[in-house]
Amino acid sequence: MRLPIPLPPHLLRHLDGRTLSTALLDPLIRTTSSSPSTPHLSFSLFLLLLRSALRPSHLTFPFLGRAAARLASPRLALSLHAHPLRLGLLPCDLHVANSLVHMYAACALPDLARRLFDEIPQPNRVSWNALLDGYAKCHDLLSARWVFDRMPQRDVVSWSAMIDGCVKCGEHREALALFEMMETAAGSDHGVRANDVTMVSVLGACAHLGDLGRGRQMHRHLQERGFLLNLRLATSLVDMYAKCGAISEALEVFRAVPVTSTDVLIWNAVIGGLAVHGMGMETVEIFREMQHSGVVPDEITYLGLLSACVHGGLVDEAWRFFRSLEAQGLRPHVEHYACLVDVLGRAGRLEEAYGVVKSMPMEPSVSVLGALLNACHLHGWVELGEVIGRQLVQLQPDHDGRYIGLSNIYAVARRWQEAKKARKVMEERGVRKIPGFSEIDVGGRLRRFIAHDKIHSGSTEIYALLNLIAVEMKMKDAVAVPEYFCTD
Repeated sequence: MRLPIPLPPHLLRHLDGRTLSTALLDPLIRTTSSSPSTPHLSFSLFLLLLRSALRPSHLTFPFLGRAAARLASPRLALSLHAHPLRLGLLPCDLHVANSLVHMYAACALPDLARRLFDEIPQPNRVSWNALLDGYAKCHDLLSARWVFDRMPQRDVVSWSAMIDGCVKCGEHREALALFEMMETAAGSDHGVRANDVTMVSVLGACAHLGDLGRGRQMHRHLQERGFLLNLRLATSLVDMYAKCGAISEALEVFRAVPVTSTDVLIWNAVIGGLAVHGMGMETVEIFREMQHSGVVPDEITYLGLLSACVHGGLVDEAWRFFRSLEAQGLRPHVEHYACLVDVLGRAGRLEEAYGVVKSMPMEPSVSVLGALLNACHLHGWVELGEVIGRQLVQLQPDHDGRYIGLSNIYAVARRWQEAKKARKVMEERGVRKIPGFSEIDVGGRLRRFIAHDKIHSGSTEIYALLNLIAVEMKMKDAVAVPEYFCTD
């Protein structure tokens, strides 16, 4: 049988010697649409169906909608919509309509999803969830909340989509507030309990806020509610504990997962956590364990390793990891180059760092140039620092740190007039210096401390303690202490 559409051999075997029909093609369209690697073949089969003068069924379009959603292809989504419309399946066939609402949402076309939703005579909970998820994924929280508040009935999918939308948009406190609302509503007749998808988002919110107390509370919640600690939840817990500064608890969760059940994501979480805490050698040791486990590292793994080398001053190891990344057939991204430049620059190997920048196959980013500028400032290479500093000002003219970085380079060379001029240009362009701040959990409340701030009620005691720490640092290590530590 000669087909009008070229198909791969495994699909041809299903069709060989059989009469083409919609009933034969629909299951194949469904199978290919469900696979992460073959959704495009669903449309090849659909073209075969059309060119064979067959009529699609009401089952054909939900599968194709799923395939278009997986491919995130607006062009395919728009082309597909016309077919069920022409066959009279829209808007009355709820299954078809819901699948296309979801399709438009996944393709970042929330307005078209809303238009189709409004045409459905009696939208059900699946319809509402598809629209809500679309707005949330497109970072339109106002519209997502509008849909959420007007839903006739919410299920765990509704709550999870809204909470995840808040996390993805950086509204982490709002995400936790919604979770509390969900838990309160769970006590009523129509309430629903969180599932593992919900809890992954909630743990992500705790991680981004650095709220260790709330994170521990969520861990207890998982245990008390009898959650099976699957790999995704374990990875979220490791990430949360690491980002909240509790690296020992992160390792405890990690060690509780059988090595044979691990994947690259949980290894990346623990490697990244150790790296952030400056535990360079421990990070290298964990990576050796990863290699012995048989899990193949990816670009994120090597980024975590290079970051650990930066914090630990492991220059030779950084070069080794960078070359391993390339030898494994992975492509170094600009972030990998930034880490390599940073570790070389901190170690005083500025010529080498500059050589890496010049050899990059892509344009150096501000993170790469910023790492090189910091090295020039630290080690007094004023000539290169001035060139890089001016380049950064051109790249980010609205960034206060770029002017201050250039000014600091001039200050190292005692070129006071030029240092003053760099700051004056910043003022003339209306760029304001944003004061640095830290947030820490004190007594269950998140407290913000701003640089040079004396409004805080305990500022006298805080500065006294900082001065004491500064004196001890000078006595023990003879390191340069920032001036603001010694403010009266």
